[in-house]
Amino acid sequence: MINPLAVADEVAFPDANQLITEDDTPVDNFASAKQQRLLVSSLYSSWQTEPFLAEANVGIYHTVNQPAIVPDVFVSLDVQVPKDWWEKPNRCYLVWNFGKSPEIVLEIVSNRVGNELTDKLQTYAHMRASYYIVYDPAQHLGDTELYLYELRGHRYVELSETWLEPVNLGLTRWQGSFEGRQDTWLRWCDAQGNILLTGDEKAGQEHQRAEQERQRADRLAELLKAQGIDPDQSSL
Repeated sequence: MINPLAVADEVAFPDANQLITEDDTPVDNFASAKQQRLLVSSLYSSWQTEPFLAEANVGIYHTVNQPAIVPDVFVSLDVQVPKDWWEKPNRCYLVWNFGKSPEIVLEIVSNRVGNELTDKLQTYAHMRASYYIVYDPAQHLGDTELYLYELRGHRYVELSETWLEPVNLGLTRWQGSFEGRQDTWLRWCDAQGNILLTGDEKAGQEHQRAEQERQRADRLAELLKAQGIDPDQSSL
């Protein structure tokens, strides 16, 4: 009988110090960069699932002796970045170190040369990411803006629903302002379709509620004064 631990000991994982974890090449555009920030920041501000790791433009090494693939956004459940994240082996996502592939990988289409529906789809299926999402707001690839795929067996099956039940996340398109830019954005949402808010949006809601409470208090004070009651004395 083969001892699986002995087999694992013989696996020659690459030396992480020899891997390219960053190459400092600027490759993104303004729209994609903002969309990535929105997707990642709203998860950390509002998603109730813990622990998880969500990042943009971080390389994933998934197969020995193969180059990394760099999704625009990925989400991985039940993992965390090691505390010593400046160490070379911890600067990117090594599947053999984290013990699993991300559940969600997402690509934002900005031209027709990214092979999102061909080569990348096959790579992510081989990597065994549970869900692959392609967002094509300018419709470079066809008449569809949003493609969602679920891994079934060894292949992706395209979904018509935008609620991903196993990971408790959904997707919706939302018109509004983010970082001063009014546009249509891809947003995460809950099962009821409510978008996951960014930290700024949550702070804005709290400010609005506080202002409404202040206005109600002012109206009550004016009403008491009209009845000859000193609101400052009545509160003592």
